[in-house]
Amino acid sequence: MASVDKERIEAAVAEILAAIGEDPAREGLAETPRRVAALYAELFGSVGADPAAALGSTFGAPDGGGHASAQPVLMRDITFRSVCEHHLLPFEGVVHVAYVPGAVVAGLGSVVAVVESASSRPQLQERLTDDIADALERGLGASGVLVVVDAKHGCVSARGPRQTRSTTLTLAARGSLAEPAARAETIALIGTDAPRHVTGETA
Repeated sequence: MASVDKERIEAAVAEILAAIGEDPAREGLAETPRRVAALYAELFGSVGADPAAALGSTFGAPDGGGHASAQPVLMRDITFRSVCEHHLLPFEGVVHVAYVPGAVVAGLGSVVAVVESASSRPQLQERLTDDIADALERGLGASGVLVVVDAKHGCVSARGPRQTRSTTLTLAARGSLAEPAARAETIALIGTDAPRHVTGETA
């Protein structure tokens, strides 16, 4: 995982302020480069990290797990924030996660930690959705994974047509939860509308 070079960020922010015609030394802006550097250290703290490594506590699945009748574990409304890599503007929303356990189940905080790790880097929503699904599939040996992300994008609300109420849904399905019937049932349990964009389905 790469460390964030705060001094370089401060210098770059000061240069941007000068480039737009501002005085980086004036009152009100003098501390802005330092503040932005601290913010970026938080927003991009997981660059280069494997989200699966964020999985902490795991526990043996009931009855050993991994059998055909295993039921999915579902977490809804995990809040997140990330930064779009195209314009470096924030996007934020909620993640819904379902997985069918293999031999182990994750502590609930570990699922949140995976979402945090995957989102704390320059991202695209489609990739974020896939990154979370891949991390849970690999890290838990899950036989099925489904991830839905519902997000509002700063690059949509702050520029161009400025659609302040628009959100985007993406979905990634893996293994048994990529099967149409299981996917539809899980989406119904989540209680969200059918996703408008589907990514990375594998049976």
